[in-house]
Amino acid sequence: MKSKRTGKPVFFVVFILILALTYCAFFGFENYYGDTRKVIIKGANDIRWGIDISGGVEAVFSPDKSGVDITSDDMDAAKTIIETRLVNNNITDYEVYTDNNTHQIIVRFPWAAGESDFDAQSAVQELGETALLTFCRNEDQNDVILKGSEDIKNAQAGPDENGNFVVYLNFTDAGTSKFAAATAQLVGQKISIWMDNQEISAPTVNQAITNGSAYINGMANADEAKSLADKINAGSLPFALTVDDSKLQIISPSLGSDALDVMLIAGAIAFGIVCILMIVLYRLHGVIATIALLGQLAGTIACISGFFPNLSSFTLTIPGIAGIILSIGVGVDCNVIAAERIRDEFRKGKTIDGAIDSGFKNSLSAIIDGNVTIVIVSLVLMGAFGTPDSPIAKLFSPLMSLFGSSITGSIYSFGYTLLIGVIFNLIMGVLASKYMLKSISQLKFLRKPAFYGGKKNG
Repeated sequence: MKSKRTGKPVFFVVFILILALTYCAFFGFENYYGDTRKVIIKGANDIRWGIDISGGVEAVFSPDKSGVDITSDDMDAAKTIIETRLVNNNITDYEVYTDNNTHQIIVRFPWAAGESDFDAQSAVQELGETALLTFCRNEDQNDVILKGSEDIKNAQAGPDENGNFVVYLNFTDAGTSKFAAATAQLVGQKISIWMDNQEISAPTVNQAITNGSAYINGMANADEAKSLADKINAGSLPFALTVDDSKLQIISPSLGSDALDVMLIAGAIAFGIVCILMIVLYRLHGVIATIALLGQLAGTIACISGFFPNLSSFTLTIPGIAGIILSIGVGVDCNVIAAERIRDEFRKGKTIDGAIDSGFKNSLSAIIDGNVTIVIVSLVLMGAFGTPDSPIAKLFSPLMSLFGSSITGSIYSFGYTLLIGVIFNLIMGVLASKYMLKSISQLKFLRKPAFYGGKKNG
């Protein structure tokens, strides 16, 4: 059976698309109106670097009201305000600690991308503002039913009579009448709960609730119920958080100010050496592999910088860079396996087209097995060390609840970059490489087995 050939223009189309993605991912696209910079496409300069690379801010928050009876639950709720706002800004490399004895919260987080004036006061101002908690009809944030501490007394996680995890709510007198009127009209519909601009829950109303208390069910475990209760309490706190200016300080990067430049130069040199070795060892397939690796790297950077409209910029730490490097190594391995399989097919006497088709086909199972294993590891790392509200963390929450809460942004960054790198490896190293190689092999002056690992006389 004769293999189906790929058209000659396919190589050039894919090559141009990869070059365009690479340029935009690294340099972005922007224009200026006078002194105003407008970013159209985010590039590598828009990446938020982790504390370990660029440094950041350490701030100490305290309640702005004296004489208020502040409990440990209040402190947990206030901590949740800060964590939620950090996550909403896609800052995953942060540290938040509470001191219940002194009623203080210590926060460390990295500088924003491109920030050079190091205005620490400005950097922390927004984090301590009173959170805006609202209950809204269905999922319309503009149709508010209840608002903050004037309508919601508190929330508490606990089991119901059947042992299921729920969140109990208590309302003020004003909140009770408002909630009773709303639930009478919304039986079978949803009431969404928002903190700032983030929807944190959307339970369905089963009946009219008139007694000033209610509960939200459907929690997977105790940690999820506690997290939702903390958020609701955070939004109903009667105080804001103020910063102790005397304890506000700038954190220096752990690697030094020039470490990032050195790291990038070293990475570029290593990438170049790997590409040269691929070309020397695997000839034309090495050239194709180099293009595919460039596309993989560009795609990874694009997902970190916020290049894609549905993905915000991501905090990149040193372990995150390690994840990128490891994923490139996986990409090299993917191309090496395919190239060796193609050589094996030439030894069996296959033609150029037959060797390429059979080589990619025979290498696919090994490539998929290796990549799927790494994807699973990446997801587990993101679930174990990410924020509790992320979809991946919720997926693994039944398992991770056995080990307690552990949020480590630097390890989450490693899992994220490794996952994205492997996904783009499958796109570039398997699909793009195959079609580029099949396409370029149709050019008459390249119809020689020696270019693909076969013998010169083959």
